[in-house]
Amino acid sequence: MAFDSHPASAVRDAAAELDELGYGTLWYGEAFGRDAVSQGALLLDATKRMVVASGIANMYVRHPLAMASAERSLGEQHPGRFVLGLGGHRVPGPPLMLGGFRIPFSGKPVSGVREYLDQLGEVPLIGAEAVRPRRVLAALGPKMLELAAELTWGAHTYFVPVEHTEMARKRMGSEAYLAVEQGVIVETDTARVREIQRIHLGPYALAPHQRNNLGRLGFGDEDFADGGSDRLLDAVIVGGDLDVIAQRVRDHFDAGADHVCLQVLTAKPGELPLREWRELAALTAVFR
Repeated sequence: MAFDSHPASAVRDAAAELDELGYGTLWYGEAFGRDAVSQGALLLDATKRMVVASGIANMYVRHPLAMASAERSLGEQHPGRFVLGLGGHRVPGPPLMLGGFRIPFSGKPVSGVREYLDQLGEVPLIGAEAVRPRRVLAALGPKMLELAAELTWGAHTYFVPVEHTEMARKRMGSEAYLAVEQGVIVETDTARVREIQRIHLGPYALAPHQRNNLGRLGFGDEDFADGGSDRLLDAVIVGGDLDVIAQRVRDHFDAGADHVCLQVLTAKPGELPLREWRELAALTAVFR
C-alpha cells in the first residue's frame, strides 16, 4: 500500500524508475487509497514496458459488469500489459476495519467467488479492440487454488512459505500460472530484520485466513505468539543480502512458481523503498 501514501506525481516517478530498472511486473494493492482501476491507469501511463497487475482488486466493491468494463478498458489502452488480480474473499471472522469503516468482503469464499467469476465471464465483449486481459485469483487454500486453475489464468498467493508454493503447484496442475508474493528485507543486521519482520507479521497474526493457511503447513498458535516465532518469520519473510534473497526466489521457482513478486518491507511501512528497489534490480538479470 506504499503508493497510496504518496502523491500521484511521486508514484509516477517511482513506477517509471522501476520500469527503467528492468523489473518485469509491478503489483499494487487496494484498500482505502486509490481504487484499483485508477491506480492501474496511473501506473500503466507512467511506464512503457512492464506489466502492471492488481494484487488485488476487491470483487465485492464492484459489480461484475463494472469490473469487466474496467478490465477491458485498461487492456485495450495498454495491450498485453495489464493483469487483473481478483480477490476479496476470506473466511468468516472479525471484519477488516480502518477508521471505523468496514471493508466489504464475501462470507462464502469458494461458492461466492465461483459465482462472481461466472458472471464476469458472461459479460459480452463489445468493440473491435475489446480483448480480455489475463486474470489471476488471490488464493491460499486447496479449493480456491483449484478454482483459480479452473476459471482463471492462475493464482496469486500472498504471505506464504516455499512449502505452500509446492502445494499450490500440485493442486493447480502444471498449466495454471502461479505468481507468488515474497516479503523481503534488504538488511544484514539480524536484530533489525527481526524487528521489521514482527512489524509486518502483526496484522496477519490476527487474520483467520492467513492463520488457517499457515496452520495447514504445520504452524501452530505458538508460532504466532510473542511477535512470531523465528521459524514462522523466516518462512514468510526473508531478510539478508541479495544472495540470500536470490536463494529464496530460486526456492519458489524450484517449488513450482512461474513468477515471484518481491514486496520490500521496511521499518516505515508507508515509505517508498527506492533504495531497496534499486539494489534489488540487480536480480532482474539473474532471473530473466
